[in-house]
Amino acid sequence: MICLVDYGMGNLFSVEKALAAAGANVAIVSAPDRVRGADAVVLPGVGHFAKGIENLRAAGLDKAVADFISTGRPFLGICLGMQILMEESEEAPGRRGIGIFKGRVLKFPKSSMKVPQMGWNSVKLRQDNPIIRGIPDNSHFYFVHSYYVSPDDPSVVAGQTEYGIAFCSAIGSGNVFATQFHPEKSQNAGLRILRNFVGICGREEDHR
Repeated sequence: MICLVDYGMGNLFSVEKALAAAGANVAIVSAPDRVRGADAVVLPGVGHFAKGIENLRAAGLDKAVADFISTGRPFLGICLGMQILMEESEEAPGRRGIGIFKGRVLKFPKSSMKVPQMGWNSVKLRQDNPIIRGIPDNSHFYFVHSYYVSPDDPSVVAGQTEYGIAFCSAIGSGNVFATQFHPEKSQNAGLRILRNFVGICGREEDHR
C-alpha cells in the first residue's frame, strides 16, 4: 500500500490515478500515524511554500514525513512536495521546510524566459538511480513552477533542466526521490518513473 499524503495542496486525484495505472494500491491519508505506518509515501503538492508547510505542521504531518523517511522506506516527493523537503524558500522568508536536504528553494532570475515555467522540458539524468532506470536521457517531462530547489550537496541531483539557467529538477538520495516536474502529467516517461517507484515498493515489502 502506497500512502498519498493529503495536506490540502492539490493534485491528489491525478497522482492517485497515475499511481493506480502504474500498478499501485493507493490510500489517500491525512493522519500522521497512517504516514508513519505506510509501506511507501508520496508527498505531492502545488501552490505556495508557506501554505504547504503551514498545513503540514498544523496536522503534525511534517514530523510524520520526516519520521517516515528516517525508516528507509520508499518516499517520492512531487513539485511542492519536493520543495518542502528543503530547509527554506525565497517564496516564504522565515518559514522553515522539513529540512531533509540542506539547501534552499530559489526563484528563477529575471530573464527572457517566462515565469512560471509551464509546459514540457527535457531532463538531463545525473544518477544511476532505480527510479529513473529505463528512461532515455533528455526525456521530456511536464513542469509548472516559478521556484526551483538548490541543494547544497551536488551529489543528490538526479536530474538537471535548462530554463534560462541550469537547475535541479530531480533529487535522489537513499530511499528518497523527488521531482520538480509532474510525473503524473508526463505521459510515458512519467509513468515509467511511477512504475519504477511501485516496483521498488514491492521489493521492499517482499523483504519485510
